[in-house]
Amino acid sequence: MHAVWQDEPRRQIVLIVVSAIALLLGFFDITVSGIDLSWVAILLCGTPIVIEAAIGLITRFDVKADLLVSLALIASVIIGEYFAAGEVAVIMQLGALLEEMTVAKARKGIERLASLAPETARVISSGTERIIPASEVKKGETIRVNPGETVPVDGEILSGSTSVDESVLTGEPIPVDKAAGDHVMSGSINRFGVFELRADAVGESSTIARMAKLVESADASRAKIVRLADRWAAWIVASALSMAFITWLATGEEIRAVTILVVFCPCALVLATPTAVMAAIGCATKRGVLVREGDALERLAEIDRAAFDKTGTLTTGEPTLCGVKSLSSAYTESDILRLAAIAEKPSSHPLGRAIIRGLKDAERAQLPNPNDFKMESGSGVSARIEGRAVAVGRLSWLKRIGAVGIEEAQSAAAVFEAEGATTVFIALDGTVAGFMALSDAMRPGIANVMRNLEKQNVSPMLMTGDHKEAAEHVAKEAGIDERFVDAGCMPEDKLRRLESLERATIRTAMVGDGINDAPALKRAWVGIAMGGIGSDFAVNAADIVLVRDDIRVIPWLVRLSRRMMRMIRFNITLAMGINFLAIILAALGLMGPVLGALVHNAGSVIVILNSARLLRTPAEEDQKS
Repeated sequence: MHAVWQDEPRRQIVLIVVSAIALLLGFFDITVSGIDLSWVAILLCGTPIVIEAAIGLITRFDVKADLLVSLALIASVIIGEYFAAGEVAVIMQLGALLEEMTVAKARKGIERLASLAPETARVISSGTERIIPASEVKKGETIRVNPGETVPVDGEILSGSTSVDESVLTGEPIPVDKAAGDHVMSGSINRFGVFELRADAVGESSTIARMAKLVESADASRAKIVRLADRWAAWIVASALSMAFITWLATGEEIRAVTILVVFCPCALVLATPTAVMAAIGCATKRGVLVREGDALERLAEIDRAAFDKTGTLTTGEPTLCGVKSLSSAYTESDILRLAAIAEKPSSHPLGRAIIRGLKDAERAQLPNPNDFKMESGSGVSARIEGRAVAVGRLSWLKRIGAVGIEEAQSAAAVFEAEGATTVFIALDGTVAGFMALSDAMRPGIANVMRNLEKQNVSPMLMTGDHKEAAEHVAKEAGIDERFVDAGCMPEDKLRRLESLERATIRTAMVGDGINDAPALKRAWVGIAMGGIGSDFAVNAADIVLVRDDIRVIPWLVRLSRRMMRMIRFNITLAMGINFLAIILAALGLMGPVLGALVHNAGSVIVILNSARLLRTPAEEDQKS
């Protein structure tokens, strides 16, 4: 029994059930020692409402819904309408409970993040394992993770292989295979093997800690439309008192005045927005989207344009082989790629790794080691392979070490470079024999994202630091109109562009991932950051975070925000319509306090249940449009 009273929702349910039973008995005139059992409902459910309203009025002069409810309740008691008073109290508490349940369900997925971080970590030092608090792990330390354990920090796997469950962080239900060299996120669960990782992001910098901080700021109360509803509630209190007084003067019937107070309570109006906002936030969370505040969704519903950064946003942020060109009749493209891959095998440079990934799996497995390998940082690598002198790197470096055929190579590579590709050249025995073109691979489904945004009257645009030709090539591939391409943008250029758009009353969402995007994310009408690969600066500056870096969810998110706003407007219209009709009936004497309480509070329940429908906004909607 003690556990029930400790659990607030369960305690409320018990009080409401007991009060409802007593109210039902009172309706049939069943008394105990001559006392109307409706008093049980008045005391259990009504007292907290009256006390809270009195405290708010005295300490903060807070004229809100509870004050009018308290006046209606007290007035009903004074004229002997105990059942009406008890009914108002019970249904008000029932409405509050339903609101809390809706909000709790909506926040469940978000709050789960805060409890994911493990309390301890296994640190390996000099071959010895010791268990320490996860908060004390230092960057660079080696951490061992056993099967079934939660990864305590972000890091790169040094040894071992496994499958990790990232579903809570990314929404992806299928475990992801990981091996040496792969990155793992804190909060993901190790399903199978033992592995060791090097801690890269610890404490407040880890993925789970960053997400938890966002959870704390997810609050529906900051929406402008919520504040509007509060102002209406205060205005309605004054109007209700005035109308009740005028009706009493005109008819001399206290019961009509009391009924007006009962039906004028703006409970449904006050519930209309926060329940819809929190339900929408909860629905977004299930798709791997964290919303910092309800105001962000309200603003997202109003956007006319969506501006995208290129690297890491439209693209994956990792180089991918997109072309191989031989400049010598003695070598095929396959020869060029194979020799370059052998030369790059000992290198850990991202471009070298991308060249090796360009080979077929069978070729990669049989790749021999080069002889006399040398690396010149920032320039290239050299080696002897199958009796040839091989150099792979920048064209300027090959020229510096005496290679010939530079002009021809430069001319041939210009076509690829104009499209934004990076070129890596190979010289064989002192002559440039070919090159590899590498580009930042486009994320899957980008063109579909742009089409879906345009169908919602949101014009996609590209803001990038790339030169004009490269930017236009990316825009064409993504399906962005060349009129909406801003190339050569520095961070301050993006800010100025967003400011000019706002002056032109074009409300723009900014989507980005890097430190250089943070100012634009902060300045935009609404900022959306990539949460996985995004920098702390970008994530902290944004209003909305895509946990799994999947921008395919953005059209759906816009649709959800607009559905939320329609729901809020419908809720407010419904609440005011019910109140208006009930007031007329009460003033004409066609509705007493009991029926008035039922009709009015039924509106509150309908509003809450209607908002809960947002939790089931289907993920497939963005596929249908």
